[in-house]
Amino acid sequence: MEPEGDSLAGRTFKKGDSFILDFGGHRTGHLAFRLETVGREPDAPARLRLTFGEVPSDVAEPLYPYNGMLSSAWLPDEIVNIDYLPQAVQLPRRYAFRYVKVEVIDTSSGFSIRFEDVKAIGLTSAKAAPAPLPPKYSDLARRIDAVALATLRDCMQTTFEDGPRRDQRLWVGDLRLQALANYATFKQNDLVKRCLYLFAAYRRQDGLVAACVYEKPKARYGGIHIVDYAALFNVALADYLEATGDEATARELWPVAKRQLEIIGQRINTDGRYVDPGNVWIFIDWAPDLHKDAAVQGLLVFAHKRTLDLARKLGVQAEVADYPALIERMTKAARGYWDASAKAFVSGPNRQVSWASQAWMAIGGVMPARDCATALKTAFSRADAVKPVTPYLYHYMVEAMLDSGLDKEAKALVESYWGGMVKAGADTFWEVYDPAKPLSSPYGDIHINSYCHAWSCTPTYFYRARGMVA
Repeated sequence: MEPEGDSLAGRTFKKGDSFILDFGGHRTGHLAFRLETVGREPDAPARLRLTFGEVPSDVAEPLYPYNGMLSSAWLPDEIVNIDYLPQAVQLPRRYAFRYVKVEVIDTSSGFSIRFEDVKAIGLTSAKAAPAPLPPKYSDLARRIDAVALATLRDCMQTTFEDGPRRDQRLWVGDLRLQALANYATFKQNDLVKRCLYLFAAYRRQDGLVAACVYEKPKARYGGIHIVDYAALFNVALADYLEATGDEATARELWPVAKRQLEIIGQRINTDGRYVDPGNVWIFIDWAPDLHKDAAVQGLLVFAHKRTLDLARKLGVQAEVADYPALIERMTKAARGYWDASAKAFVSGPNRQVSWASQAWMAIGGVMPARDCATALKTAFSRADAVKPVTPYLYHYMVEAMLDSGLDKEAKALVESYWGGMVKAGADTFWEVYDPAKPLSSPYGDIHINSYCHAWSCTPTYFYRARGMVA
C-alpha cells in the first residue's frame, strides 16, 4: 500500500524538514522505504522521528507533554537512526496507522535525503473480504459495513486483538463481539477456537477465566479478572457451537464454562440477586457515573440461560440441574429493579436510569419484550439517563433493541452512532466515541486512545446476521 497525495519523487529533505504521508486507509503492519542521498558521500547517519497516526490528530498535534494514565510507551512514535546510506529500511515494530509524520532530526550539512518506494505492509489473518452489502442498503449503511470490516480485519492477527495499536491483547468481551462479526464475514472460525483455548488454558488457580491473556513472547495468564467477561466466556462458547457445530471443542471446554458460573454464583444470594462484593471489577462500560448492579444482574441471567442451552445441546444438563430454578430466582430478582412509575429499570440508591441497565435486562429477557421495549425507549428519551461511551455497550443497546422488536430504532442508532464516526472521517471504528464529547478519553489523553478497536466492529454483524436492512 503506497501513500496518497503529493509524490515524494524528486523531493529532498534536510535537518528540520518534515512531511506527512497519507496511505489512504488504515493498516496494521510495517513501514518500509528506501533512503537515498543527494550531495556528497554521506558522512553521518540520518536520524528520523516517525509518528504513526490512525487519525489526523495523531500526526497533526504534539503527542507530548502526555498526561494519560496508561504508559507513554504505547504512544505511536519512534526515533530511528539509519547508519549506512543509501539503504532499504523496514521498521521491525508493527504499527497501526493510516498516516505517518516524518521529521528529519539530523543528517549532516553535506547531503540531503530522498525517500523512495515508501510502503505500508499490511498484516492480518483475515482471508478474502466478503462481498459488499447489496444496493438495497443505503450508501451510509454500506460505508458503515465497509469500515466495520476494515476494523475487524486489522484486529485479526494471531489472535483477535482488542486493538492493533493498544493493547494488542486478547480480551473476552472483545472476542465475543469479534467472533459474532467473523461468523458473518471472514469465517476464520479456527481463530475463534484458538482464542477460546487460550482463555481456557491460562486461568486463575480456582478456574476463573482471566479477562485477558497475553500471547507474546509466549502465551500466559493475564492476571486481570472482570465478572461480566468471565460470564461472557460461556456465551462466546455457546455462540461458537451454534456457528460451527464443533461439538468436540464445546464439550472439551464445557467444564471451564461450568466453573465460571460456579465461581460467580458464590456471590448470588438466596433471592437470586448478584451481590457486588466491592473488590471485583465489573466493567459493562467506561461511563464514569454508571451504576452497574442492574446491568450485571441482567447480564448474568443471560449468561445462565445461554449456559443452560449449551448444556442441553451437549447432553450434560444433569450437571446443571439447579439452573432452571436458579434462573427463575435470578429473573425474579432482576424484576425487582423495575420502576413502574419510571417505566424503566433503575439501579443504585439514586435509582439511576441508564442505557446499560435497560439493554442487559432486555437481553436477559427478564420481562416480556414489550416491557423491555418500553424501558429502552424510556432510557433513549431521558436526558438524565446515563449513556454509553463505548461502541461495546452501544452494541448491546442495538442487540437489545432488536431482541425487543425495535428494529427501526436499532437501525437509526447504528446510523447515528457508527455513522457519526464515519462522517467524522473514520476508516476504522474507534475504542471510545461519545458524540457529546468527541475528544474524551477514559485514560486522560486522546492520543492514547485506540482508533481501530475490536469491540466496535459489529455493525457488519447486525447487517449480515441479524437482518438489519437500511
